[in-house]
Amino acid sequence: MKKVVVIGGGASGLVAAIFAARKQNDVTILEKNNICGKKILVTGNGRCNFWNEDQDIMHYRSLNLKYLTDVLTTENKEIILKFFKQIGIEPKIKNGYYYPFSNQAVSMQNALITEVKRLNIKVELNAEVKNIEKNKNGFNIFMQNGKKCIADKVILATGSKAAPKTGSDGIGYDICKNFNHTIIKPLPALVQLKTNGTFLKEWDGVRADVLVTYLENNQRQAEEKGEIQLTNYGVSGICVFNLSGRIARGLDLKKKEQIEINFLEGLGIKNIDDFINWMENREKTVKERNIAQLLEGVLNYKLVNVLINQSKLNTKSKWKSLNIEQKKELAKNITRFKLDITETNSFDKAQVCTGGVDLKEIDTNTMQSKKVEDLYITGELLDVDGDCGGYNLEWAWITGMIAGMSVE
Repeated sequence: MKKVVVIGGGASGLVAAIFAARKQNDVTILEKNNICGKKILVTGNGRCNFWNEDQDIMHYRSLNLKYLTDVLTTENKEIILKFFKQIGIEPKIKNGYYYPFSNQAVSMQNALITEVKRLNIKVELNAEVKNIEKNKNGFNIFMQNGKKCIADKVILATGSKAAPKTGSDGIGYDICKNFNHTIIKPLPALVQLKTNGTFLKEWDGVRADVLVTYLENNQRQAEEKGEIQLTNYGVSGICVFNLSGRIARGLDLKKKEQIEINFLEGLGIKNIDDFINWMENREKTVKERNIAQLLEGVLNYKLVNVLINQSKLNTKSKWKSLNIEQKKELAKNITRFKLDITETNSFDKAQVCTGGVDLKEIDTNTMQSKKVEDLYITGELLDVDGDCGGYNLEWAWITGMIAGMSVE
C-alpha cells in the first residue's frame, strides 16, 4: 500500500483518486476549494457534456499530438465509460454529445464524490498547495496554511489557468517548473475573440449559423460550422471557440490572425458567384424589394444593415440598380466577411488553456513524469486541449484513470 496524494479535486483528480484507491492505496485529495468538482458544475452549461461519439483525434490540439494515441485508446475509452455506469451515470446522447440522463452536472459531481466516500478516500478541502519537494523517502507537500503533507506518490491534477473562479490558478505549472519540466506557454482557449470595427455596437446580440474560416498570415488553416454570436467586442460561439486556442498561439507569436465569415453557407452559397446568382433569382421571385428587404428574409436586420453599410451601399437600393463591382462587394462581405483578430478574451473567460507541460516529458502509458519518479501529471495541466463537445473532460477522465491505475 502506497500513500498517494492527489493535488486537485476536479474531474481528473477525482477519477485518479478513485482508481488509485481501488488499487488498495491510502489516498488523500487536497482541494483548494470548499467543494470538489466545482468546475464540473459549469461544464456543458450546467449539464456536463462528459463525452462525445465522434472520437477523431483531430478534435485535440498539442505540439506533440502523436502521444495522444497512447492515452485515447479503445481499451481506455471502454474502461472509463464502464466506470461511469459503475458510479451510476446513465448517459443521455444528443447529436453525439453525452450528458448525465438527469441533464444536470451536479449528478456527475455527486456520483464521483459518493464513490470517493465509499472508498474512504480522505479529502482535505480549503487545502491550497504552495510547493512540493522530493527526497529519498518521497514527497513533502507544503500548504499555504503552514501544514505539511507527506506522500510516496503524487498525482498533480491542479488544472490550468482557465476559469480561475473555479480554483484554477496555475500553481501546477509552477510546481512542474520547479521539477524542471518544460511548460509550453499556457494561453486562453475555448474563448471569445476580439476585433476592431465601428460596426460592433450595431451587430451586438445577433446570432447566426455560419461557416468560419481561420486564416494565419493570409493562409487558410481551418474551418468550423455552427452558431456565431456577434458582440460589441468581436465574436463568440462554439465555432469560434474551437479555433480560439490556435489563434491565441498565433497572436502570441505575433502572427496575423484573421477569420472570414460566410453568413449564407447554410443555403449552399459558397462564394461570390453563388451569391450573385442567388440574388438574381431572389429578385425575380420576391418582387419590388430593395436589397435590405431581400436579405432580411434570411439574415437578422441588424446584421443586414452592417453588411450593406460595410459595402458602402444604400439599404434602399434595388439589386438591379447596382453595378457588377457593387454586387461583388456586397457578395464578398456576405460570404467572406473578414475580421482581424486583435486578441482573445482573458483566462477568466476561457473554458480551458492551450499549452502546458510538454507531453514529451510524460510517460503517456502511466502519466508518470519522465523527470521525477512517482510524480504523475494529468488533465488540463498537460499540453492538450480539445474542441467543445466533451473532449477536454474526456482527456481529464482518462489521464486521471491511467495515473490512478499506475500508482501501486
